[in-house]
Amino acid sequence: MLVVIIANVSTVNAQTEAVENLNKKQQAIIRIAAVTAKGDLTRLKTELNSGLDAGLTINQIKESLVHLYAYCGFPRSIRGLQTFMVVLEERKAKGINDVVGTEASIIKEENSKYERGKVILTELTGVSQEGPKSGYLAFAPEMDVFLKEHLFADVFERDVLTYSERELITISVLSSIGGVEPMLNSHLKICLNVGLSPNQLQEFIGVIKSSVGNKEAIAAQEVLNEVLKSKK
Repeated sequence: MLVVIIANVSTVNAQTEAVENLNKKQQAIIRIAAVTAKGDLTRLKTELNSGLDAGLTINQIKESLVHLYAYCGFPRSIRGLQTFMVVLEERKAKGINDVVGTEASIIKEENSKYERGKVILTELTGVSQEGPKSGYLAFAPEMDVFLKEHLFADVFERDVLTYSERELITISVLSSIGGVEPMLNSHLKICLNVGLSPNQLQEFIGVIKSSVGNKEAIAAQEVLNEVLKSKK
């Protein structure tokens, strides 16, 4: 009980100290990703409308819904895209013309996707990807290939979203589905590496609480506390 109280107080205090640290677009991205991961399509319609009203382009939201499939699966991503199509049709019928936004730039394939993925992962983590593999990457080497070639080359290399926006989507999904604390820990560290501040991540917890619930927020807060403690 004491742990729960401390976590709740920490979240409230952080929100008070970090007002407006996350802009409206960032908050919208978090909410869209979180409720999509939960499969709450009714709430998703509301959040998609709010995201467009906050200034996110159609392509930014579409890219967000595509990105999250890597962390919660194709079914959630596809249902999110289908819901977004409905929202856009409804807004169009009301005379609302939303900004489409820029498309992803053409990728210059000077190196293999595996090598490009290694470079991007090094940028994200600040850790060299050279040397022998260990843990699950050594146990299942094909996963190392899939991650670097597809996730970090095919997906992260697309410039419709920034690295920080993609990481906000990622930690939103991981916080919402639960049970993946080691991965959440890693991606919260990446968030700090790509320019998100501790205060912004504290505010993120508050957005998760209002979007998907107190249980998920408390679990994410505990992981964030560990990350911030390790950085000191």
